Amino acid sequence: MKLLGNFGFSYIGLVWLLMLIIPNLIWTKNKPKQYEETAAKENKFLLIFERIGQMCVCFFALIFSDFNFQKNSLWTVWLAVSFLLLVLYEICWLRYFKSKRTMKDFYSNFAFIPVPLASLPVLAFLLLGIYGKVGVLIISVCIFGIGHIGIHFQNKKNFVK
Repeated sequence: MKLLGNFGFSYIGLVWLLMLIIPNLIWTKNKPKQYEETAAKENKFLLIFERIGQMCVCFFALIFSDFNFQKNSLWTVWLAVSFLLLVLYEICWLRYFKSKRTMKDFYSNFAFIPVPLASLPVLAFLLLGIYGKVGVLIISVCIFGIGHIGIHFQNKKNFVK
């Protein structure tokens, strides 16, 4: 494990980011009722962590070639599990888009996974960082996860009846 990876474009990072961003863009036109008033009450400390982590994760996922597919090895399992988590994330979005799009639908668990629309991408990018052995992505994901998952849990607790 090293703090920085090998500089170069990561096509895997791009694919992971597209799997993350595309449903979120669709969501901007399909937000749950009451979301705006909920967002206005979010913890500012968690929001700062989320935004800083978001920017860093996006940046670092793209600039290190360590995340690109390497020869088959035991490390490839980390990449495969990371991808499977993103597939589950896409399934959770489909479930949300097919629902009535309420706050409860947005924050509902998926099987045993709490707040899956927050936790699955965080876990997927954490595993990508482990696969690439790039510490700066792992640190960025932890910062992002504290904010993103924290906000989702807080909103679920405070606004979902």
